[in-house]
Amino acid sequence: MTELKKNTTHEMTIENYTTDGAGIARLDGLVVFIPETIRGERWEVLLLKVNKSVAWGKAVRLIEGSCERVEADCPYAGKCGGCQYRHMTYQEELFAKGQRVSDALTRMGGVTTEMPPVLGAVDPTRYRNKVQFPIGGTDNAPSIGFYRPRSHDVVNVEDCLLQPESASKISHVVKNWMLRYGAPIYQERDCSGIMRHLFIRTNQKGEVLCCLVVNRDKVTHLRELIESIQRVEPQLVGLVLNINNKDTNVILGRKHRLVWGQDYLEETLCGKTFKLSVPSFFQINQPQTEVLYGKVMEFAELTGEETVVDLYCGIGTISLCLAEKAKKVVGVEIVEQAIEDAQANADRNGVENIDFYCGDAGEIATQLKAEDIHPDVVVLDPPRKGLAPEVAEIVAGMAPARIVYVSCDPATLARDVKKFTELGYQFVKGQAVDMFPRTAHVETVILMTKA
Repeated sequence: MTELKKNTTHEMTIENYTTDGAGIARLDGLVVFIPETIRGERWEVLLLKVNKSVAWGKAVRLIEGSCERVEADCPYAGKCGGCQYRHMTYQEELFAKGQRVSDALTRMGGVTTEMPPVLGAVDPTRYRNKVQFPIGGTDNAPSIGFYRPRSHDVVNVEDCLLQPESASKISHVVKNWMLRYGAPIYQERDCSGIMRHLFIRTNQKGEVLCCLVVNRDKVTHLRELIESIQRVEPQLVGLVLNINNKDTNVILGRKHRLVWGQDYLEETLCGKTFKLSVPSFFQINQPQTEVLYGKVMEFAELTGEETVVDLYCGIGTISLCLAEKAKKVVGVEIVEQAIEDAQANADRNGVENIDFYCGDAGEIATQLKAEDIHPDVVVLDPPRKGLAPEVAEIVAGMAPARIVYVSCDPATLARDVKKFTELGYQFVKGQAVDMFPRTAHVETVILMTKA
C-alpha cells in the first residue's frame, strides 16, 4: 500500500462532487477532495493535507479529461470565492447540484424517491440584482471585488459575469473617486478608515440604487461621486450611506442616510410590485425566483378554500403569491422592518386576505395554534441553518395537510425532512431550482403530506 503523505503525488479518478463543487476521489481507503476537477477525469494529484480518513489535494496534471470540461470564461475563476463551476459545462453543473440534493435527502433524510433534473436558468450570466462588493487593498491602490476563498483578502474585479454591467461601471467610478478625494479604506485590525463595502441594487428596468457602507456618518465630496456615477449610469435613482462602525463581519449597519434621490427601487415579481430598500431581502435572480415560486404554488395545491401559514415570510413575496389562490394567508417573520415592508407590499398590490405577524417562527406558530388557527398548508422558507429545533414539532402539531418547504441548503433540508417524517409526515416530491448559476448554491422545494 502506498504511504499517503502530504506533498506526495498520486494518480486518481474523480468519482463524485462535494457540496462546494470540488471533485471526490478515493485512494487506498482515503477520500480525497480536489477542486476544479470533473467526474470521470483522471488526474495526477498533489496531496496538500492528509487526515485519518480524508485528504485535500491539488490537481497538477490532467491524464484523462472529460468532454464536460470547458475553458473558464472568467479571468478571476479560482481566484475569488464567487464561482465554483466555471471549469465545466452548465449541464454538468446542474448534474452536480442535483446529485448534491439527492444525496443529502437519501443519506440524511431517508428519502428514496428519485428527484427530477434541476431546473436550470435560461441565461446563467449577469443574473444578480444585488451586489455587495467588499473594499480592500491600500489607500493608494484600492481593490473592489470579492474575497479570496477562506480569507478577507479582496480580489480586485474589473468585471464579474454574475453581476450586471452597471455594477462594474459604478465600482470603477467609486475606486477613482476614492483615489482622487482620499477616502481611506476601512481596516479590520484597528477599525480605522471609512470605506467598507459598495452595495448596488438593480431592477428589470435597469434602474440602479447605490449604497456606500462606511465607518462614519460624515463623508465628503459625495456630490462629485453622484455626478461621476450618473455619467456612466444615467439610470441611477439614489445614493444612500449605510453607517456601520461596529467591529463585525456583518455588512450593513442599522443606520441609513439618504444622500440623493430615492432610497428604494420598485421591482415586479410574479405580477406583484415590491418596494426594495437597501436592507430589504429579495431573491437575487428574478427569472429563477418565478420558477421557484411556481413550484411552491404547484405543490401547495390551492383551490381558494385554504388557510395558509407562511413562516419566515420576509417581505411577503411568497405570501402575496399564495394569497392569489388561498382563502387566507398568515405571514410570519422575526425582522420588524421586513414585516413593515410585507404589509406595505400587500397594501401596494391591493391584497387584503393576508395578515402579518412579527416574531420568532416557533413562538408565533404556537400563538396561532392557541388562537385555534388550523392551516391547511404551511409554507416554510427558513435561513440556511434550517428550522429551529422546536419549529418542526409546532408545525406538525398544527396538523396541516401539506407542508411546502423551500431550502437553500440540502443538508439542513434533509435533516428537517427526517424530523417531519418522525412526526407523521411523508416526503411526496421535490424539485431543485438553480437560483445561483456557477456557484455551489442551489434551492430546493419539497412537498410533505400527513402519512
